[in-house]
Amino acid sequence: MINLSGKKALVTGSTRGIGRAIALKLAEAGADVVVTGRNEERAKEVAKEIASKTSSGTLGVELDLSSTDSVERCFEKVGKEFGDIDVLVNNAGINRDVLFMRMKLEDWEEVIRVNLTGTFLVTQRVVRGMIKKRWGRIINISSVVGFIGNVGQANYTASKAGLIGFTKTLAKELASRNITVNAVAPGFIETDMTDELPEEIKENFRSQIPMDSFGQPEDVANTVLFLASDLSSYITGEVIHVNGGLF
Repeated sequence: MINLSGKKALVTGSTRGIGRAIALKLAEAGADVVVTGRNEERAKEVAKEIASKTSSGTLGVELDLSSTDSVERCFEKVGKEFGDIDVLVNNAGINRDVLFMRMKLEDWEEVIRVNLTGTFLVTQRVVRGMIKKRWGRIINISSVVGFIGNVGQANYTASKAGLIGFTKTLAKELASRNITVNAVAPGFIETDMTDELPEEIKENFRSQIPMDSFGQPEDVANTVLFLASDLSSYITGEVIHVNGGLF
């Protein structure tokens, strides 16, 4: 059984869906967890929910990855109440889907700013503490579309593909400090966002999945838990695909 007792974890975008499942899974393994989201009250609510289900300490904090000021405020609070972070999961992301020829510059820049630049800002804030401790786990949530592309998602797929290059470079830079950096690329996972898709589109996706079923947030969370543990201590710079055989 994986035991993360004594570790401090921060999961971006963890008020719902995959991020929430990851935060809960890490807490169940004994890690103290920082829940973050753009809605501070929602982040606090989810943190309380997780605390009620586990014996781990939790903290709910507002974090808007499009704002450097928000990142600063978040980590000031985390530093005071939680200390250095041992496990960082860069999960938060947005999409602004539209065909490329109709895509506005602001659609492109907003997605890149949140999904890629936001990850850069958060990661840079936690790395120093990891280096000081000579132990750390950084796990970036990419996507299958970063490998196969998807119509109407030039901005989103570029950001998710960018995370792979970021992961591999950071892995090389931090390996000597006993910090591993890996990525998880989910396929079609059932969340609030995917529930809103028309049934026809969902069935089209399902027909392409060899396992003939959609994934659950827990499938991604289990993979993240493995990468956050000492069981993965000799794995870095890798991408683990969680997609039922789609890619």
